[in-house]
Amino acid sequence: MKTVGIKELKAKLSSYINETRTGQKIIITDHGEEVAFISPLSNEYQIIKLLEKSGKVQWSKGKPRGLDNRITLEGEPLSVTILEERK
Repeated sequence: MKTVGIKELKAKLSSYINETRTGQKIIITDHGEEVAFISPLSNEYQIIKLLEKSGKVQWSKGKPRGLDNRITLEGEPLSVTILEERK
């Protein structure tokens, strides 16, 4: 993981953005203190954007809507099962 100061980031922002396109993660520092993190977009975000562009879902930055296959769970809630396993 690369670390870069704010001054250098401002001077070479385009090159650092291009590095994130290749998967590089970058920590930003201000006077030696880590203050921010730049990373590539997550796979989940990219998939949601592809589904949105295809018209299969609508997304207003909340939970995605339009997916027909819903997951239903049966039985006890997971929290109850975990508590029982701890006994």
